[in-house]
Amino acid sequence: MQLVNRANILSFSLLVLFFVVFSPVWLSLVSSWASSEDYSHGFLIVPLALYLVWQKRSEYRRLEAVANWYAFPLIVFSLLLYLLAHYAEIRTLASLSMILFIGASIFFLAGWRFFKTSIFPLTLLLFMVPVPAQIYATLTIPLQLFVTKTTAIIASGVGIPLVREGNIIHLPEHTLEVVQACSGLRSIMSLLTLGAVIAYFGLRGNVLKWILFLTAIPIAVCVNIVRVMAMVLAFYYFDIDLTQGAIHTYVGLGVFVLAILIFLLVRKGLSLCVR
Repeated sequence: MQLVNRANILSFSLLVLFFVVFSPVWLSLVSSWASSEDYSHGFLIVPLALYLVWQKRSEYRRLEAVANWYAFPLIVFSLLLYLLAHYAEIRTLASLSMILFIGASIFFLAGWRFFKTSIFPLTLLLFMVPVPAQIYATLTIPLQLFVTKTTAIIASGVGIPLVREGNIIHLPEHTLEVVQACSGLRSIMSLLTLGAVIAYFGLRGNVLKWILFLTAIPIAVCVNIVRVMAMVLAFYYFDIDLTQGAIHTYVGLGVFVLAILIFLLVRKGLSLCVR
């Protein structure tokens, strides 16, 4: 009974500590999700991670919770890491320290087997953390140029006269700028999240899961080339601007649905490999 009471006290203490210390991190994350379309999928991550834990409930019931004090230094380290991130105003590091605190607390309160069973839901939480602005810019610019150059090559190949300058495509009566949203990075982040879940539930074998997960990158880039190409065709042949208003949103949604369909076809193909 004393052991149970002590475990309850430790669990309650860590829960209170979590909410007191990391509430600014949650406020910062929610603000980032609400203010940027690139990270709006962050609102879905926590409910999805909780669902994964609930889905494993029968497996958790079979495990015996055994406290592991070797994990306590990890809790202390996560708190020190948060203090460093807080005073240095490094938001990404603050978010990562929070996820480390959650994992270390599970390890500390319930032991290695509970932690091992929780690895995927914990890993999924990483997708709710915004990429640092410097890294985002470093990745976005090459993708913008690649999408622009590839689209220009394809358009020239089908007989459309154009001139490309960096991420700008000059058509006879229109100029099309391939902005950051068309680089594919936003789709990559969303598809990587989706890919992780589909691979986890839909495939057997770690190799196939990793293959499906990583195919999100070329798929996202390719469908964004399709989107920019559609804008070029609409400009040149029909004098329709697909870059403005509601129609731009609809085109974006259509392209994302196309990406998901391709992704599911790849999963289907990979699943046939294990039969």
